[in-house]
Amino acid sequence: MFFFLSKVLLIFLYPFTWVLAGLGFAFFAKSARWKKRGRITAIVCILFFSNTFIYLECCRMWEVHGTPASALKHHDVAIVLGGMAEYNNDLKELSLRRGGDRIWQAITLYKTHKVDKILISGDNGDLVDKGLHEAQQMKKVLVSWGIPEKDLIVETVSKNTHENAVETKKLLTRSYPQYDSFVLVTSGRHMRRALGCFEAEGLKCTPYSTDLYTGPNRSYTFDQFVIPDVSTMSDWNGLLKEWVGYITYSICGYI
Repeated sequence: MFFFLSKVLLIFLYPFTWVLAGLGFAFFAKSARWKKRGRITAIVCILFFSNTFIYLECCRMWEVHGTPASALKHHDVAIVLGGMAEYNNDLKELSLRRGGDRIWQAITLYKTHKVDKILISGDNGDLVDKGLHEAQQMKKVLVSWGIPEKDLIVETVSKNTHENAVETKKLLTRSYPQYDSFVLVTSGRHMRRALGCFEAEGLKCTPYSTDLYTGPNRSYTFDQFVIPDVSTMSDWNGLLKEWVGYITYSICGYI
């Protein structure tokens, strides 16, 4: 039920939903006051959530910043969280999204001998089956690229971050008790919630953030201050999801 509600209610977090709500009042409300409020709401939401500078500053306060691979000590296992790919049912193959940087960086850690094993956690986070079974499909790809199957571990049950932590802990305790040092690989924007979940399950991990939006240094261009960017509104979806998700997980005791 928690999984279902979390997916259904997500739509109410999205800035575009707020814009549509404002426009709805502007066009259909009977009161002139509510029509005006609707127009103002829509305009403010568009200007605020399409401003790249505002988004990046908010993201900077939330993201767990990255660590250079050269500064990372050796660990037994890189735990890579799902949410990296979609599945193309016509071509029968994975298609990476921005989160694909997670597996890219994990492969780099493996190839540079920073980790001995790669553990991929997660089946899919969809309400309906779209053909994605991420951990299994990603393992198949990596084996075809020449990574030995013995160095790949998959957790194929979890559908969200909390379950990533729970099922990964079960898998490691049951089948790989010899490993005791882990690096957690996920998006910088997602790392705070993910790390909290793994620590709550008693699995201490070194964070290794990927696909970062920000860093310790600021270097903005003029257009990021003044030119609205519709893609930035979409980026807000993920950040708002993380904020609300962190609060919800805290209330539920997952963190």
